[in-house]
Amino acid sequence: MDGVQADGDDAVLIARTRQRDQDAFARLYDRYSPLVYSVALRVLRNPSAAEDVLHDIFLQLWRSPEKFDSARGNFASWLAVIARNRAIDGTRRERPRIDPEEVVLISPANIETEAERNAVAEKIRNMLKEMPAAQRSAVEMAFFDGMTHGEIAAATQEPLGTIKTRIRSALMTIRKAYER
Repeated sequence: MDGVQADGDDAVLIARTRQRDQDAFARLYDRYSPLVYSVALRVLRNPSAAEDVLHDIFLQLWRSPEKFDSARGNFASWLAVIARNRAIDGTRRERPRIDPEEVVLISPANIETEAERNAVAEKIRNMLKEMPAAQRSAVEMAFFDGMTHGEIAAATQEPLGTIKTRIRSALMTIRKAYER
């Protein structure tokens, strides 16, 4: 039974899991946990978060094995779709949208008063306004929306190198302004 798996093996193990058979559940876990983990890891790019998704999915399966309906597809595909969706939900929770007005910037200068903080924030806002629109948009997506360079390139349908150059140029402009 440990050899090549037939669809019937999964059906039997699922039926036994519905009857609260821990051994059957353990076999499903051993068989499919690598799949669930790899799908979650591919989306989340964080081993700890992928392990959390793996744990949640199999806990859900143990609590409600009847949610799987073999008439709608095979078990492996069902688990992969759940893992992908759960991982995507996890990325949405981890990356909250931040209002640019609320972002705290760290400066090498010793900013101790509220007036000085406001002046620095105003200086950055003005620098962002003066940047070309494409450059400003890339910086906002990276720092305020938490998007990776690859995600920005995909969203704007521009080459990854172009996005990296825009962000780097913007950061150099901001840095030079602080050095003055």
